[in-house]
Amino acid sequence: MSDPVLVEVLRGDRVESRHRGAVVVCDAFGGVALAVGDVEQPVFPRSAVKAIQALPLVESGAANAFGFGDEELALACASHRGEAAHADLAASMLSRAGLDETDLECGSHWPFNQDAMVSLARSGGTPSQLHNNCSGKHSGFLCTCRHLRMNHRGYVGFDHPMQGLIREAMQDVTGADHSRENSAIDGCSIPTHAVPLKSLAVGFAKMATGEGLSPARAKAARRLLGACMAEPFFMSGSDSLDMPLMQAAPGRIFVKSGAEGMFCAALPELGLGMALKCNDGAGRAGDAIIAAVLARLLKADVELSAKLTEMANPVVPSRRGTPVGRIRPTKDLLS
Repeated sequence: MSDPVLVEVLRGDRVESRHRGAVVVCDAFGGVALAVGDVEQPVFPRSAVKAIQALPLVESGAANAFGFGDEELALACASHRGEAAHADLAASMLSRAGLDETDLECGSHWPFNQDAMVSLARSGGTPSQLHNNCSGKHSGFLCTCRHLRMNHRGYVGFDHPMQGLIREAMQDVTGADHSRENSAIDGCSIPTHAVPLKSLAVGFAKMATGEGLSPARAKAARRLLGACMAEPFFMSGSDSLDMPLMQAAPGRIFVKSGAEGMFCAALPELGLGMALKCNDGAGRAGDAIIAAVLARLLKADVELSAKLTEMANPVVPSRRGTPVGRIRPTKDLLS
């Protein structure tokens, strides 16, 4: 099936661009509360599933052994922006396990946050692996390896025991195939697997409610989602929509963006999980879709829904900051 247009971008009063996509909202038993587009399509969830990938860090006892609190657990689930606090906390996590930046295997890039990038460049510095937006996740992997006395070298490889732990968690939570044949390589060098959108939505409903998970896994899932909702800055950063969405309703909304227009989310109070994919990979469209669907699901809270609706309809500014258009969700998301 052809996915519908879910987001339009206006310049003046004319539609200049359109973004197609699919979105699904489910409970932990597979019941569908909302489905638009092809929700059975397998997609690479990329960073949107980091909270599931972090389950072994908590379940193994590594998080407790190294004294990790909400900030560290949020960073282990993060696509951070490379701000100083993010890099420093990743370094601290590694240090507690007797490791350092050179043990990471995620690669380096400049901070995504512009202020952090300019500050680093002005100081004469160069980016390290700590600035990689996945360094918190990788630090969690390495700490798990150390706690379990695994050889951490090559931990990003498909056959490494650490990746085996992650695959088991992903398969258990989503119910989807995580075989080698269904894998590719993510931007940070670890395996990524194509998972149907509906399976991702059900998985995050399970993460939020514990339904269908073992007691230990359910407890770990609640702890990780709770940490992210408590410390959204460490799970995202100053210029990511993830943070204001979670700050709009502390403890009530969990959202996690991923590359190429992906989002996963959970609403613990409603027992629902969500997954969406913008077909052309546009982040601006993914942002509008997630905010619009959250506003629809939480419409009983009039003030919160209005705030989320505003986030779903941002102004398009000129280079001088003058409003010249806007982004808007289509009726498929609003009706």
